[in-house]
Amino acid sequence: MNILVIGGTRFFGIHMVNELLANGHDVTIATRGKTSDGYGGRVKRIIMERTKEDSMKNALGGRHYDVVIDKIAYCSNDIKYVMEAVNCDKYIHMSSTAVYEPLHINTVESDFDGTSKQLVWCDRNDFPYGEIKRQAEYALWQEYSDRNWIAVRYPFVLGKDDYTKRLRYYVEHTMKSIPMNIDYPDEQMGYIRSDEAGKFMAFLADKDVRGAINGSSEGTVSIREIIEYVEKRTGTKAVIDKAGENAPYNGVPEYSINTEKANALGFRFSVLQDWIYELLDYYIQSVR
Repeated sequence: MNILVIGGTRFFGIHMVNELLANGHDVTIATRGKTSDGYGGRVKRIIMERTKEDSMKNALGGRHYDVVIDKIAYCSNDIKYVMEAVNCDKYIHMSSTAVYEPLHINTVESDFDGTSKQLVWCDRNDFPYGEIKRQAEYALWQEYSDRNWIAVRYPFVLGKDDYTKRLRYYVEHTMKSIPMNIDYPDEQMGYIRSDEAGKFMAFLADKDVRGAINGSSEGTVSIREIIEYVEKRTGTKAVIDKAGENAPYNGVPEYSINTEKANALGFRFSVLQDWIYELLDYYIQSVR
């Protein structure tokens, strides 16, 4: 298939592009050209500015792709710019479980109704992250309902290549006894591993499915369980104090992500407990 990837040069986007190439697809990546990639001659490249409508039209106008995978559409204007610029048979949008209001145990795709509230054409800085991602989906549900699109919703993505270093924060602060303000240490939370996040998006390229779809590793873990593991492995003691630094996952309620829709397509996600502690060991070694 002829596939355009908007973004795809860092984090799980790299896993996604490599999987697409391994599956024999003809891949073009569209970026600002400021981040180097390791794909060599295996991909074609387009230079454009994702947040500029004219740049999108000039770069993509008149081109046809079997599939467009958009890793970096954050707001409703981002959706409009790509939908008005490119001709494709399928559009795959990188959404987020942040669209759910609120997240909860066994969160299913239908818990977010993309037609329930008014669409606002907005830019990335107009609202907090969760709201701009909701507005991006409102654009799909309300303005482009006649188009063939998928909105992939992930929780926090973890891996050795995680540039946000949010999980590493808990490891480092525990090992160095740096005070942390953690609001919900005992709440269970879901995650997805970075390589699977990329592979699942590549998997969807030739699947007959529309609308929203969740992706997540099976199972959950609490921040307290993470901290207690680090304490046990390192002989250190975490300092949890309301006067400490605000921890990265504060404000997120207890939740788990239902992936039955993805499972029905034949994709099986890993079990969180099978890999989270190995990743913590990696961060422990990196802090040491």
